Amino acid sequence: MAMLSAYELPRYDDYKESGVEWLGRVPIEWEVARLKFSSRINPPPRIGGEDLLNDACFLPMEVVHSSGKVEYGIRKPIKELKQGFTAFQRKDVIMAKITPCFENGKGACLDSMPTKYGFGSTEFHVLRASSGFNPKYIYYLTKTDLFMSLGESLMTGSAGQKRVQTEFVANFSFAFPVLDVQDEIVRFLDKKTTQIDEAIAIKEQQIALLKERKQIIIQKAVTQGLDPTVPMKDSGVDWIGAIPAHWEVKRLKYVLEERSERSVTGEEPLFMVSQVHGLVVRADFHDKAEVAASNIDNKIVYENDLVFNKLKAHLGVFFKSSIDFKGSVSPDYAVYTCKNYIKDAKYLEFLFRHPLYIEQFIIRATGVVEGLIRLYTSDLFDIPVPVAPVEEQRAILEYSEEQSRSYERAIELQLAQIEKLKEYKTTLINSAVTGKIRITPDMVEG
Repeated sequence: MAMLSAYELPRYDDYKESGVEWLGRVPIEWEVARLKFSSRINPPPRIGGEDLLNDACFLPMEVVHSSGKVEYGIRKPIKELKQGFTAFQRKDVIMAKITPCFENGKGACLDSMPTKYGFGSTEFHVLRASSGFNPKYIYYLTKTDLFMSLGESLMTGSAGQKRVQTEFVANFSFAFPVLDVQDEIVRFLDKKTTQIDEAIAIKEQQIALLKERKQIIIQKAVTQGLDPTVPMKDSGVDWIGAIPAHWEVKRLKYVLEERSERSVTGEEPLFMVSQVHGLVVRADFHDKAEVAASNIDNKIVYENDLVFNKLKAHLGVFFKSSIDFKGSVSPDYAVYTCKNYIKDAKYLEFLFRHPLYIEQFIIRATGVVEGLIRLYTSDLFDIPVPVAPVEEQRAILEYSEEQSRSYERAIELQLAQIEKLKEYKTTLINSAVTGKIRITPDMVEG
């Protein structure tokens, strides 16, 4: 999709000082006002009579997305939702007021809401456009960098629970043209943001395919080797199937042993598992995150140990420690060291990503609710694994890591392109709603 800089798009003939520091100069024919003069902020619900017999859309925070899209699937009787919820109606603008939902841009214009009324989280602000204002124009205003950055800087409350106050929303100054021009701007932004969102969706699909392909290639390597012509044999385990004839099958109790060493002082660096980055030093990623008051009795981890979150058996969250110094992990983790047959724990990390192994972890885990199930060492050690000769393991690992790096580079390229598209979308919204560019009919129709 061709992207034009805001500087390449037409501008208004003349500008004037807005009188608002953060707004700067605006088109001479535009006016400046506070949001409370363009919209009713958090209007009280006025629902009664026959309306109480109807259903309303129920919109918890998770069905409202940063893209402005809303999942309207849930409906409930209005009479059930009168108390304890934020009420809104069709064409209202809603925006999250609590961090991090506000910073993530959760909000929408409810112009497509299938019911007259809706209810949702009390963590929404509601803006109801007054006569002379296009609700979608107000929505796009709430997505501008000006609004978002200033709103974030003025949030109040304790860390992690800060909120955008009603006073900020009501008193936010903005520039606006006449209604016909607002409509033109909205049509332009609807068209362009839809195109950008579609381009982003395509790239996200490409990323998913790249990840899937990477997994297939690596999983085939660690379960069948690199030589497609090698003779195969029955592994003797139904769910493993055929393996190269010169490989062995060993239960994990002969391959791994659990490391029992515990921290005496609690002074070792604290490690954590990230599904994106593997086993990492926690302070490098979450310097302000809450941690236990004491790390004494944490489990000790050395380089090449295999670390497993026992509560995430259904995800196969095993990671080798590639950190070249000793650290510790929460007692909720299990730590294993390779004792025989397999030299590099990375080999098992790759193997345990295989859907067949994740299925075995789930089958053997103990618990009632996903997320609260544990895979105990005795059950893990009963699982068989195919074992290649050590030299072949090295070759498989080198190949798998090379493939992984190659696919990750391709994924990073797609992610960088997605970021550029998002930046372009933000720039277009900022420029159109603040009058930095002039929207013409041919820009909407072309």
